[in-house]
Amino acid sequence: MAGEWVPIIMFMGLTVIISLFFWFRYRSRGDMQKTIRAAIDKGQELSPEIIDRLGNPTSPKDRDLRLALIWLALAAGLVLSGFFAPDPSGFAFTGSLAGAAFPFCIGVAYLIMWRFTEHGR
Repeated sequence: MAGEWVPIIMFMGLTVIISLFFWFRYRSRGDMQKTIRAAIDKGQELSPEIIDRLGNPTSPKDRDLRLALIWLALAAGLVLSGFFAPDPSGFAFTGSLAGAAFPFCIGVAYLIMWRFTEHGR
């Protein structure tokens, strides 16, 4: 009975995290609109360039590199957790290697994107 709760809680947690992401994104866009409305109400003149910059902030230069390092660190953490798990059969290490393959590949993809953009040269 207790083992049945693990996937239920996992999917509930994933749903909560995704919902919070979209809610905070929606809220930040609403705050941006309030800021633009307040500036217009006070008589500030906003050019289309300023509105575009406020609505679409530029991402940091090394965003892909940062994301690559985070994904690669996650993969390394999964490998280390399997390495130090007390399992004489070795299945924990094999399972953690399989689980670490996905974040490792994502990290490598971000490294490739960072390298071949104008920021990585």
